[in-house]
Amino acid sequence: MDAEERRALAARVLERSPADATEAIVSATHRALTRFTHETIHQSVDIDDVVIRVRAIAGGRTGVATTNARDDRSIDDALARALALAAVSPPDEGEPVLAGPASVAAPAGAHVAATARAGARERAGIAARIFSHADAYGYWSSGYVATSAGGVTIATTAGADLSFDGTECGANVKMTAGDSTGFAEYHGTDVRGLDGDALGARAAAKARAAATPVAVDPGAWTVILEPAAFGELAVFLADHFSAQAYDEGSSFLSGRLGERVVGANVTIRDDYADALHPDAPFDWEGTPKTRAAVIENGIARTVLTDGTWARRLGRPNTGHALPAPNARGPYPSDLVVDPGTESLDALIAGTARGLLVTRLWYVRVVDRRRTILTGMTRDGTFLIEDGEVRGGVRNLRFNQSLTDALAACAFSTERARTGGYSYATVVPAVKFDRFTFASSTAY
Repeated sequence: MDAEERRALAARVLERSPADATEAIVSATHRALTRFTHETIHQSVDIDDVVIRVRAIAGGRTGVATTNARDDRSIDDALARALALAAVSPPDEGEPVLAGPASVAAPAGAHVAATARAGARERAGIAARIFSHADAYGYWSSGYVATSAGGVTIATTAGADLSFDGTECGANVKMTAGDSTGFAEYHGTDVRGLDGDALGARAAAKARAAATPVAVDPGAWTVILEPAAFGELAVFLADHFSAQAYDEGSSFLSGRLGERVVGANVTIRDDYADALHPDAPFDWEGTPKTRAAVIENGIARTVLTDGTWARRLGRPNTGHALPAPNARGPYPSDLVVDPGTESLDALIAGTARGLLVTRLWYVRVVDRRRTILTGMTRDGTFLIEDGEVRGGVRNLRFNQSLTDALAACAFSTERARTGGYSYATVVPAVKFDRFTFASSTAY
């Protein structure tokens, strides 16, 4: 569905609603995934769906219902279910206020027609070029190539009427050799930048360079994390920037606005218009997003709000709502860490002894308030000696406070978009002066 079709559908929902106030969110998505292993495509997923989400407010109480049927009867049923849920819900703290009229503009590059048109044959061609690099070295590959296109329209009885259309594409490649693995990824909006040859070559080169890994002792190391690895850590900061976490005391920023919380070279923003991750210019309540620096030059500057938390704390609404109501509070969907002044090669050249990490996995929270995380290295961990990458090392488990590590760090000039099934971030590579590994593995 294009924006006009979504707007017409949302308008029908509002017209048919008997609630005191109503919000309609119409999301139309086309998602496709080509998954492979051992140079064989073994799964092809293609999903085309339209979802209507109704938030009905009656007597100061809120109910939510969804449907993916578009006929009048189904819409009426969804509205009735939302009102029935509202009737048994606790009263809202303060009368809910729906978004009103606003003017926004989608950032450049958010929607690319070539990506929207991409089909299974194009994804298979990208995968085939990855396979050629596995075949060349006798390795085997696994991963996926994905494309999607979709749009969202938010309309309210208070006058909001906002639409956004975007595209996404990505590939994730793991190359497996005899005793080592290598990794490469790409995430963006333009499928024409998804280069199977480059991804296959990078993953194979990582696996080849990591061959015959040696054991190193755990302990405190100088560590350089490439973007895929750093992004796995940075995303765990996102909840800390929520006004809800700040007010509840679970954020490391709680009570510290205006103070230095990390190194002076660290700036972390939520920016829907970043060139590497152009996203919707409004949140799930229909409020325009603010491009906000939550940490600027190491100083905690602000926290992010939605309609509820802006009212509760008497702060401006920064436009970071998830679909309301929700227990998580506001959330930064477009997290960006600003780059540094040296290239990745220069960071490596300036390291007397350390580790270069391609990727992390199974990262979990040990102590939320202190930002202590644990996890494992994966798919390419290397020893650095005298400014040169010497060879592969066996994987290690880390236990580290991320904010402590960010107190003494340096960033690369290169940035990359990285992510997983549920998040996307834009980050540079990072060099931590001190990063603690608790144990090593046999592989």
